[in-house]
Amino acid sequence: MTLIDSHPDAGLAPLEFAVTKNLRAKSPEEREQLLRDPAFGTTFTDHMVDICWSVRGGWHRPRVQPYGPIALDPAAAVLHYGQEIFEGIKAYRHADGSVHTFRPDQNGRRLQRSARRLALPELPVEYFIQSLRELIAVDGDWVPAGDDQSLYLRPFMFAKEAFLGVRGAHKVAYYLIASPVGPYFTGGAKPVSIWLSEQYSRAGKGGTGAAKTGGNYAASLLPQAEAYEQGCDQVVFLDQDRHVEELGGMNIVFVHKDGTIVTPQSDSILEGITRDSLLQLARDRGHKVEARPVSLDEWRQGVASGDIVEVFACGTAAVVAPIGTLKGAGFVEEQPLGELALSLREELTDIQYGRREDKHGWLVRLDA
Repeated sequence: MTLIDSHPDAGLAPLEFAVTKNLRAKSPEEREQLLRDPAFGTTFTDHMVDICWSVRGGWHRPRVQPYGPIALDPAAAVLHYGQEIFEGIKAYRHADGSVHTFRPDQNGRRLQRSARRLALPELPVEYFIQSLRELIAVDGDWVPAGDDQSLYLRPFMFAKEAFLGVRGAHKVAYYLIASPVGPYFTGGAKPVSIWLSEQYSRAGKGGTGAAKTGGNYAASLLPQAEAYEQGCDQVVFLDQDRHVEELGGMNIVFVHKDGTIVTPQSDSILEGITRDSLLQLARDRGHKVEARPVSLDEWRQGVASGDIVEVFACGTAAVVAPIGTLKGAGFVEEQPLGELALSLREELTDIQYGRREDKHGWLVRLDA
């Protein structure tokens, strides 16, 4: 199978989307009611994007259509071999009513990297961003305007070919759906408790850890349930050398007393766009930033000695979550709480919502 290369994206002609309006779309009154207090991932907008790919036809038949069930053959490859990837990105309503998203080129490139690892075709970044614009063009009224509210955009791609042979599928579907969401934490970001999983691994060396694929998250569900049983909010994983990897759905960051910020790095950790943005803002403030392996012993000893003065997690949904407790088999250790994590969170969200200057050119307007 010949996959679409990501590099010749520049200069691609826009796709010609067909638009079919949802005749059962929510009324303005119904939509307003749903937007008053939206819960994450439970309410969806009236439409979705659908683009097909095949070996012979490449990317074709782009359309915006009513949100609804997807028909699949029982032999569709994704149901048997898990050939699937996804992304997470948000649209923000600014004070002037305009709608923006944040660093969509990075999400598009990460989707391409995930596709490459899962033997899926690489959607050109231009098409990825266009799909966001096309959905907002019909469902822009679903972007909420309340404090810390946004429209969560979920692009995903999967193998739909009806074929039970073990190879990359020759037919693939790309979809984009959207869900209005409120603040991850009510009343402000709160410290979370973390369970250390030493029995289970999220990913292995040379595996799919750096890809945003459903299998990685499926692998985290049992240890996440174990974390709940231990009274913890989240789970953190180690690699085979007992280096810290990431949480079930967030990256982790350590702040040292000399101002150095350290984040774990390996080929089995998802490259977080929120993490990258926070680290850039920290560099702007003069902090030294290191991306390198971090052992569990370095973490625990650093907290015990006072060398590590703050630990936090970060990701698209929560933005920043201070870590208040690390719990493992036979120990419970309180984590130091500082001011940097929440200060960086405030700066980043101010940029995303248009309340602060975007010095890095990260924002992209979707409704223009």
